[in-house]
Amino acid sequence: MYPATKIERFKENVELKYQLFNSIFMTLPFRAIDNTGVLLPLFSEICDEGYDNNKSPEEIFNTFSAKYLENNTESEKIDLMFRFIQYVERQVVLFDAIEDAAFDIMNNLEGSGSLRESKERSESQGLTGTLKQFLNDYQLRVVLTAHPTQFYPGAVLGIITDLTHAIRNNNLPQIKSLLAQLGKTPFIKKEKPTPFDEAISLLWYLENVFYHTAGEMYSYIKDTIFKEEPLHNNILSFGFWPGGDRDGNPFVTTETTLKVANRLRTSILKCYYNDIRKLKRKLTFAGVEPMVTYIEQKLYRSVFYSEGEVYITLEELQTGLAEIKSIVINQHQSLYLEDIEALESKVELFGFHFASLDIRQNSRIHDNVFKNIISVLVENGNTEVANYHDLNEEDKLHALEKINYKVEPDWFEDENTRLTLESIRAMKTIQKKNGEKGCNRYIISNNESAHNVLEILSVFGLLGWENPTVDIVPLFETVEDLKEAHHVMKSLYENEKYAAHLKSRGKKQTIMLGFSDGTKDGGYLMANWGIFQAKENLTLMAREYGIKVAFFDGRGGPPARGGGKTHKFYASQGKTIENSEIQITVQGQTISSNFGTLDSCRFNLENLLSAGVTNGVFNKDKKELTKEQRELFDELAKLSYQKYSDFKAHPKFLPYLEHMSTLNYYAKTNIGSRPSKRSKSAELDFNDLRAIPFVGSWSQLKQNVPGFYGLGYALKEFEEKGEWDKIVELYEHSLFFRTLIENSMMSLTKSFFPLTAYMRNDAEFGEFWQIIYDEFTETKRLLLKLSGYKELMENYPDSRASVKMREQIVRPLLTIQQYALHKIRQMKKGEINDDLLSVYEKIVTRSLFGNINASRNSA
Repeated sequence: MYPATKIERFKENVELKYQLFNSIFMTLPFRAIDNTGVLLPLFSEICDEGYDNNKSPEEIFNTFSAKYLENNTESEKIDLMFRFIQYVERQVVLFDAIEDAAFDIMNNLEGSGSLRESKERSESQGLTGTLKQFLNDYQLRVVLTAHPTQFYPGAVLGIITDLTHAIRNNNLPQIKSLLAQLGKTPFIKKEKPTPFDEAISLLWYLENVFYHTAGEMYSYIKDTIFKEEPLHNNILSFGFWPGGDRDGNPFVTTETTLKVANRLRTSILKCYYNDIRKLKRKLTFAGVEPMVTYIEQKLYRSVFYSEGEVYITLEELQTGLAEIKSIVINQHQSLYLEDIEALESKVELFGFHFASLDIRQNSRIHDNVFKNIISVLVENGNTEVANYHDLNEEDKLHALEKINYKVEPDWFEDENTRLTLESIRAMKTIQKKNGEKGCNRYIISNNESAHNVLEILSVFGLLGWENPTVDIVPLFETVEDLKEAHHVMKSLYENEKYAAHLKSRGKKQTIMLGFSDGTKDGGYLMANWGIFQAKENLTLMAREYGIKVAFFDGRGGPPARGGGKTHKFYASQGKTIENSEIQITVQGQTISSNFGTLDSCRFNLENLLSAGVTNGVFNKDKKELTKEQRELFDELAKLSYQKYSDFKAHPKFLPYLEHMSTLNYYAKTNIGSRPSKRSKSAELDFNDLRAIPFVGSWSQLKQNVPGFYGLGYALKEFEEKGEWDKIVELYEHSLFFRTLIENSMMSLTKSFFPLTAYMRNDAEFGEFWQIIYDEFTETKRLLLKLSGYKELMENYPDSRASVKMREQIVRPLLTIQQYALHKIRQMKKGEINDDLLSVYEKIVTRSLFGNINASRNSA
């Protein structure tokens, strides 16, 4: 008998289980829900029939109401809409839990992309030495951000975890109880979370998932690959943004930053305490037990009886474990040695910092901060910098080399200036308590020039931190900034002051590249190609100056924000791009879907790790893009960029987002502490618009424009001029291009234009809707032609089935959302009474939740 295929396993372990448990959920008796569980499947069926027959959401909902509602009053309709929303968002949770429970069935944890596969492959090819050499220099850094792309409150995350275990164990009574609990648990946060709240939420993943998984992976590498040889590299590290990311978030204060850093330290000490307690039950031997007890008591006091004091140093903890280990080896036949070494590995990885708290601020804020600093310097007699802001770039860099003065944060009335200076002071404080890794990176968003970087380095000196143990990380985001990035870095490498700083940091430069804002600015293809080229140019520049460059990718969940098949993206990069490190942001539903359980966390961390190994060990001699392929890629990107730029320049572009999408409702959801745009202006400005609500609004419309727009146009140009064979050749021979095509297919699969087809008849926006639909249709046709598939994502049948099921679950919710949006537009135009305007706006806001959560498989 042949083993079941992936799609067969999906149908048996996900689809059938969902149908079974959903039928139980629909019959649970909840207060004030009445017959909602009976009506929702009927509504879902009418939605499908309606869209098949070109009906609008308004026509669909009115048809259903007339047929199934007793009185069919406005009040009864509104009540039913809210009840449907509550049901749908809980159905999404149920589906999440079922997929999590089936993860090890759907994925081979020891197969392709695993550590075991890398080890065995290196052994079979005689490359074990090469693998060891690579791992001694390789680093995977996962950075957790609080960007609001998921709406589950903590209580619901706990239910998902418990429900996953119950489903995996087929514990029907417990499943039924948890479904009942789910039905009664609120999904809505009445108040916005604070940055500290966001930090606490993400700490759950550090304590319960990453701590265990990373520790096991590190131990496996030491024990099975290096064996008796020393490993001089931690390989895995973690970053943390909540509490340190001040870009566009006025709620992140110095107090918050310090509070989060303290909590990170307390959390890792608590993890060590829990492990040492388990060890104490085992290490009951003479000469060992008192030593274990000593460490246990010191950790206990540091965690539970402390207001910030730590009663044991990192060195003391490591020395104590080493002494215990030595006694166990020499006197007790190495009993429980693996347990001791496992804790040693965790202490090596996480120190007293757990995850490095990054500080981030926007260069536009820094511009004003530095103006205020210059004013103070001039007032205090430093007239040589009086004309600083009138200087050209080269002269600014020379002037910054000579600045030698000291300032204090409380000298400045401007709040941003004071807080920016205080955040730098906070970094030094955190390093004293948590170690250097506790907070040693300052990221500059929207970095446009070399002086943006050198100004911040100068600020460190102005605050008395002459040789800061901090990496300054420029973040390049827009298409133009990506093109100029290597010239910016060249200026810095040649600057005497910055070169000295780099030397003190081991001649290593981290550079961040923003996929989300790159896509928003330049469209899907240009953003990805622009970042690829920028990495090549930055690699070449760094190598020329003897600098080791590390790239930090700001990636979101959906393909439009750099997500999709992430490990394939990294595996597709060749030797023209420095690949000794993979640094990546993960956020929102990407954290819960890719790293939310021990199995999924291990699988995805190992896949990212193996992507680096694939390039550095096994594919060192793989063919790079040829000159002709590069020219082809460049032309495709330019064509796509021009099409996308014309689209953005359309007079209806911003009005369409503002009036026809859910863009204005993101700020009302209370899902994140950050405002949905950078400025406080009431007028919508594209440059101030954050990537998350931008991409999310297209997703709510089921149009997913940022994930495909311009790609079809570019492909069609080659088809029409008879050069389609060039595109086919690129697709067949470039994993990078093929990965981009596959990720765009996911964006297309998650689009559903019948939902908004009624807009084609809108007097103001009908023509604009048609432009989007035509590009979608052409892109779909050409991607199927290019791949040879009969349907999108044909090569990932289980992922396609998952997407389709999730889309089916949320279709009633999206129908309600469009119905409510249509009502709101009618009210604002004066076509109907606006007494219920606030109610319908609340319906739209509430409907955002389930759809975003249902998109968790986008990464």
